[in-house]
Amino acid sequence: MLVVQLGMLTPHNMQARNMMEQTLLLIKPNAVKNHHVGQIISMIESKGYIIRNIQSFRFSKERAEEFYEMHKGKDFFARLIQFMISHTTVALLLEKNNAIEDLRELIGDADPDKQLPGTIRYIFANGVTENAVHASDSKENAKREIRLIFA
Repeated sequence: MLVVQLGMLTPHNMQARNMMEQTLLLIKPNAVKNHHVGQIISMIESKGYIIRNIQSFRFSKERAEEFYEMHKGKDFFARLIQFMISHTTVALLLEKNNAIEDLRELIGDADPDKQLPGTIRYIFANGVTENAVHASDSKENAKREIRLIFA
């Protein structure tokens, strides 16, 4: 349990804070359009995540291409960009011990044939591209993605 008195750092809460890890979750346009934002946030909070920042925005084509640049040249890239600019996205900066790995497990696989019951994508995805959420897959990508969204 993280205890902070009046916002002051003590040796105890500094150590706990240093073990915390940050990650990014995007709630994608299909989940926003289908009014699943609250349910997804409830699932996240029930797993002990602290929401450090949240914002709603709409990707521009250029910003979406920069965010998903690692997929440039792949056959699904244009379809992904069109989907991501189609409607509002909700971004959450999340924090918790082992945040990245635990969140990847909670969201589940992008492939509908590999999704496990109870995962966010199993419950809310509408296919491989319209898979309801994006979560950072490594510490390096989390830092990059958080910077791109919450700069």
